[in-house]
Amino acid sequence: MSATPLWAQLINLLAAILLLLAFAMLAQRRILTLINLFAAQGLALASSTAIVAFATNQRHLYWSAGLTLILKVALLPWLLHRLIRKLDVRWDVEGLINIPMTMLIGIVLVVFAFNLALPISQLANTVTRATLGIAMASVMLSFLMMITRRKAIPQVIGFLSMENGLFFAATSATYGMPMVVELGIALDVLVGMLILGVFFFQIREQFDSLDLKHLEQLKEEE
Repeated sequence: MSATPLWAQLINLLAAILLLLAFAMLAQRRILTLINLFAAQGLALASSTAIVAFATNQRHLYWSAGLTLILKVALLPWLLHRLIRKLDVRWDVEGLINIPMTMLIGIVLVVFAFNLALPISQLANTVTRATLGIAMASVMLSFLMMITRRKAIPQVIGFLSMENGLFFAATSATYGMPMVVELGIALDVLVGMLILGVFFFQIREQFDSLDLKHLEQLKEEE
């Protein structure tokens, strides 16, 4: 049996880091640290994509890695930091479930994701197919973070992190998506982030809080 190439070992390492960062984001209660973890996740994703591009000679993945680096490591974290400074929200993040229970649910989701990805990865013909389970687990953990947060900003970060997991899954299964699709998704994410920024300001102005439970007050009143 031939030894695993160094670049494949690096991809496996970055995949493990991506999963650990997803768990760290799930357990994190400080909004500033949550943004920094998201940026670190983007850096791991960009590095993994660049390594796959180098190892497989898929040149379009270099553009994907560069786009991820600019958007997920630099631009979006900068926008989020600017947003929380404007809103003056540097509080701890409230969760619907306590941390130990959330982490336990996260472990169950990871086991489920690996079992779900096993037959799919066997159908893939890429050398990175072994990391498909980690990609799906990252998506599920990010979704769990979205539904267990009361505040709007952590939910948005969870959505962006889930998109990271989906991109990593695409890289693992098919060596990425066509560039026009990736550019379209990047534009959608950026525009969505700007719209959500306006949405945050409107919630803050109306309710003096970003707790989504206040949206229940928008129900029709007779």
